Order: sequence, then structure tokens, then C-alpha cells
Amino acid sequence: MAHPYQHAVRSSRLFGGVPEDYLAIHAWFDESKAHFADLRHRALRHHSEGIFLAEATFGVTVTNSDGKVVPVRTVGEQHVLDDLGWIPSVKDWLQHIQFQPWMGRTPFRPSSDQAGAEKAEEAGEASRTQPA
Repeated sequence: MAHPYQHAVRSSRLFGGVPEDYLAIHAWFDESKAHFADLRHRALRHHSEGIFLAEATFGVTVTNSDGKVVPVRTVGEQHVLDDLGWIPSVKDWLQHIQFQPWMGRTPFRPSSDQAGAEKAEEAGEASRTQPA
């Protein structure tokens, strides 16, 4: 699904109420699109821990406009299942991340342009060769 509102419409069909009853939960799952607007944004919340985090954020249940009490985890599971077709763990996402030099203790910092990366590497080399 492309937009949190579409997820919310589906929730209202599944659990009753209106889309607005669920929109905040679905928007929360997709907030990371603001920082990384492709499918990789899902690595931050589209997993079992993200579902439990949604519950910690929104409470155990939400009462929809029909007065029906719906578990937040059920809404979160629906969101992840609709997007991925299954519910991965955090490990499922993280085991596929390729290690980069900046992930360890290093003066190198990731940069979006090659010139910035080269400057960071040069600065790191200069600091290592300078006496303390």
C-alpha cells in the first residue's frame, strides 16, 4: 500500500469505525519515509518489534468511532502484513545490511558526494599522523 490513509481505510473495513480512527497508527509506521523515501524505510518499524513499539506509543487498544475496542498490535500487524505479506523480525532486516567503514569507530563519516567522503578520509588520515 502506498499511503497511510489507504491502510487506515482497510483497518476501518476490517475492524469497524472510520479511517481516521486508525490513521495516526498507520502514519507512525510510515514516518520514516520522511528520511528515506524508498522501501528501505520499512526496516525501522515494519517488523515484530515495531508492532510492539506501536503498542507502547498508542496504548494497548484504540476505541474506534463505532465504540469497538481494537488492539493496537492487531492494527500494526495488519499494516506490516499488507506491506510485506509477512511479519519479519528486526534480525531479518539487519542481517542484510552491508558493513560500512563508518559503522565502527573511525574518523570517516558517510557523505552523499564523493568529494565530501574524500575530505573526511583525508581529515582522518591527517589526524592519525599528527602527534597528540
